[in-house]
Amino acid sequence: MREKRFKTRSVEETLELGGKIAGMLRPPLLVVLRGEVGAGKTTLVKGIAEALGAATEDEVTSPTFTIVHEYVGTAVRLFHLDLYRLETEEQIAVLGLDEMAGYENSLVLVEWGERFESVVKMAGGEIYMEHGEGDERGLILRLKE
Repeated sequence: MREKRFKTRSVEETLELGGKIAGMLRPPLLVVLRGEVGAGKTTLVKGIAEALGAATEDEVTSPTFTIVHEYVGTAVRLFHLDLYRLETEEQIAVLGLDEMAGYENSLVLVEWGERFESVVKMAGGEIYMEHGEGDERGLILRLKE
């Protein structure tokens, strides 16, 4: 597994880092986004989506209550999921995660996916985010070879 570490000191830097990370993610790919509430996972997705031409920063919102948001760009189909409110593997099974991850150009970014064994098994990588001082964030990107 390849690992890279990053540090950002502001929301703007986290958005920029999302753009840099977007260039490292090769669809089809499912990535688990790990970190506490407020760690900046959705902010990172905003930067990734914008860099891939799938959505603007303002179009990307947290899917906490809708579970899934889909953004379609010219080169990528981006799915952003938040599984925080789900509790069982059966709930995961009916989401159609296999289908989302099965598109040739799909990038599936899953918040709270580490809570479900089936999601972890499907994942080709993970991004772990942690709070630092103020707006500072530490990020670890791990991608399977």
